[in-house]
Amino acid sequence: MDLGLTDRTYIVTGATRGLGLATARALTADGANVVVSGREEKSARAAAADLGERAIGVAADNADPEAAARLIAAARERFGRFDGILVSVGGPTPGPGTDMTDEQWRTAFESVFLGAVRLARTAAAELGEGGVIGLVLSGSVHEPIPGLALSNGLRPGLAGFAKSLADEIGPRGIRVVGLLPGRIATDRTRQLDERSDDPEAARARNTAAIPLRRYGDPEEFGRTAAFVLSPAASYLTGVMLPVDGGSHRGF
Repeated sequence: MDLGLTDRTYIVTGATRGLGLATARALTADGANVVVSGREEKSARAAAADLGERAIGVAADNADPEAAARLIAAARERFGRFDGILVSVGGPTPGPGTDMTDEQWRTAFESVFLGAVRLARTAAAELGEGGVIGLVLSGSVHEPIPGLALSNGLRPGLAGFAKSLADEIGPRGIRVVGLLPGRIATDRTRQLDERSDDPEAARARNTAAIPLRRYGDPEEFGRTAAFVLSPAASYLTGVMLPVDGGSHRGF
């Protein structure tokens, strides 16, 4: 199936590892150009070099108010166009709500919520018909995840913003989609398992709760994200798509 990605240009934030990197790899494999961003210039450039000539690395922190404009400018300067963005950011500090300080809430809000809103808002102003804005959220949009109070508080609000934005810019032919990863085999998931007194037992319990009985592979998420961002998904907007092996039980 031709996804129509050839020579289109996307920005993928938080793309030096994990789900962002897997998405960037899937996009470039199908002929798209990608601006890879990460907090550290060295890691952003290394990720881009690994992806090949269709990628460039740019240091950018999602919480930086100037990041969106800088990334879009880099896309247009290097590749001559800007077709979409996938906003991905590492998960906030894990822990129960009773333990989270005001400073931890502020930091998470700036990075996870407000940073994503700024990136999406700026992209919406710069994209034309056929453009797309994707947000990597979490299964906590549908159901709180034990021990992830910051994520539980912020991700559902960001999903609401995404749905509102989809209504606002849909008449311009611009799509907005959310991706809700479940337990994907990334460093983040391994770290969460290792918070348990018995990481192997925790992994076994978590796997047993997934209908497919395994953690997802980052490449599986990346291929799904690439499809959602592509012209092949041109009538898909305002949705929150679980990528979780069937863990979400709702309709």
